[in-house]
Amino acid sequence: MQIRTDLALEAREAFTENIPGIDIDTDFSDKMKITRMKVTTQQAANSLGKERGTYITCEFKALTEDFTAADKRLLKIGEQLRGLLPEKGNVLVVGIGNHNITPDSLGPKAASKVLATRHILGTVAASLGLEKLRSVCVVSPGVLGQTGIEVGELVSGIINNADISSVIAIDALASRRLKRLGCTVQISDTGIAPGAGVGNHRNVINKATMGVPVISVGVPTVVDAATLAADLISPNDEDESEKVRNKVLPNGRDMVVTPREIDLLIERASLLIGMAINVALHPDFSAEDLFSLI
Repeated sequence: MQIRTDLALEAREAFTENIPGIDIDTDFSDKMKITRMKVTTQQAANSLGKERGTYITCEFKALTEDFTAADKRLLKIGEQLRGLLPEKGNVLVVGIGNHNITPDSLGPKAASKVLATRHILGTVAASLGLEKLRSVCVVSPGVLGQTGIEVGELVSGIINNADISSVIAIDALASRRLKRLGCTVQISDTGIAPGAGVGNHRNVINKATMGVPVISVGVPTVVDAATLAADLISPNDEDESEKVRNKVLPNGRDMVVTPREIDLLIERASLLIGMAINVALHPDFSAEDLFSLI
């Protein structure tokens, strides 16, 4: 049975044996478990169903239970993100998703918390004490059904016209386990497929298609209903899992499950991601100063 998950760590957990070409390091810091996984060979990538590259998974207590605007976790997440970004050049932050669908609104809501600075230049920046801010552009391009334009087309146009050196793409993700909703952040240098979290994959946005490094950041907000049912009822029986999946998919229609407290989850996750990006891009400023600027 095809297990649907956007988390590389979960794809790896589906295998009991070692997979050559995958290096994993785990660290515990600031009440978080940080797993850094590198997929170094194409054979390993094919086994996982994920692209070659680096996947950083941060796991912590649920944001719906434990979160403040001064949360130290955003500093650690920002540090992990900074390590994947080029040190110099204009950065484009893209909030991917549909603002009108709560589980899919993480991207645009997180982008609204990111400080846009490309227009703060020269004497204006100096007079405000902001000359050390990195040049950042922020957009929330909506979805194809709203604009009639692929997100990748819009992003490519901005890259070509605004001298962009790297992209940070934010999007909602899908997990295979309820326990990871709202308490996991995945950062990757392999790009992103817009709409991944709600099962509506569009054209991939990555270095190969955009011409610049694309770093993806996401939080799981949904679980595929069929995957969840099969995982809960018969996790070790492939044939039985397929029967369960068929029962959950009446008339071939996919369904997803999201927490009751999804509004609070999105509110806090978007602030966490937005501020972590600010911290990553502007290391000369404290989180408190950046929060005051947004």
